Amino acid sequence: MTPQKVLTARSVEEALSLLSHHGERAKFVSGATDLLMQLKRGEAVPECLIRLGEIRELNFIKYDETGLTVGALTTIVEIANSPLVRNKFSILAQAAGMLGTPAVRNQATLGGNLCNAAPSADTAPPLLVLGAKAKIVGKEGEKTVSLEDFFIGPGQTILGQNHLLTEIQVPNTLAHSGGAYLKQKRRQGADLAVVGVAALVVMAGNVLKDVRIALGAVAPTPIRARKAEEILRGKKLDQELLEKSGQAAAGEASPIDDIRGSANYRRELLAVLTKRAMTQAIQQAEG
Repeated sequence: MTPQKVLTARSVEEALSLLSHHGERAKFVSGATDLLMQLKRGEAVPECLIRLGEIRELNFIKYDETGLTVGALTTIVEIANSPLVRNKFSILAQAAGMLGTPAVRNQATLGGNLCNAAPSADTAPPLLVLGAKAKIVGKEGEKTVSLEDFFIGPGQTILGQNHLLTEIQVPNTLAHSGGAYLKQKRRQGADLAVVGVAALVVMAGNVLKDVRIALGAVAPTPIRARKAEEILRGKKLDQELLEKSGQAAAGEASPIDDIRGSANYRRELLAVLTKRAMTQAIQQAEG
């Protein structure tokens, strides 16, 4: 089933007006990479699509003393290649570079990757450990919410029917911090993550002053592994604790069996990748 009507919005206000007019029959679309996959699979799509690609005010990467702000329509390749992001928020650039194929990265947008709300979304775990917030605009005004609260289920966000994600805000990282994102795929190429793990640390000498770990593809939404974090936070660097943290992360997950891997396989991967991501994050912080 193909859409019966495709409309183009050239401003945030016009996009919200069109969505309000067409109601539940309509859906926003930016890079359309997920839509193309739906069409290939023969899945039902909304009667009306509202294209957002012409809203140039939502395509930007900005930085000031408070941190990084990225427009929802900024492409994944722009994030992956941005010298600013690579230098100051390397974990996000790293994850963006792992998303899909070069062709997909050229077309897909940050907002689209998040609003699709796939548990395996590559940009979500890094943004969670970075403490990112989502700016949402609706007819009644705008609000900013933690990205942790943005996802409510597979393919579901808090946006509702009359709201639009306009930007992602990322606070500055602290000195002596480091991060890493690791992703296990079923095969080489553009495959979705079987497991994704993001780790962010702040070091004070050999003490893990702060630790954040986020998991993808192993729960209904991307999640923080808070029990795994607590095992390490405030502790001296210790390989046995890293091992325990990996096991704790595996215990916090609720993976399913699917074509990409069994639940047990995912848990085993989580334990390994969590330790590996933590190790890489620590090395970066120390370097």
